[in-house]
Amino acid sequence: MKKIILSIAIMALLMTFSCKESTKDKVEDATEAVGDDIESGVEDAAEKVDSTATEVGNDVKDAVKEGAEKVEEKANEVKKSM
Repeated sequence: MKKIILSIAIMALLMTFSCKESTKDKVEDATEAVGDDIESGVEDAAEKVDSTATEVGNDVKDAVKEGAEKVEEKANEVKKSM
């Protein structure tokens, strides 16, 4: 009788540890998946920020160029009127 109870206790103990190990593995896998998702999101955000910064830089250059052309045009008009 003691052997049966001891055998059942050992089986229960092994099942408990194996469940904990599989749970541990699942948590580890889930943690890695979340980490990968976060990394991917950060990379996407960085690419969008870089792209937007480039677009803004180009817009600023164009605006400065247009402003300079207008100033030059007005300066030529002032010269002609003198």
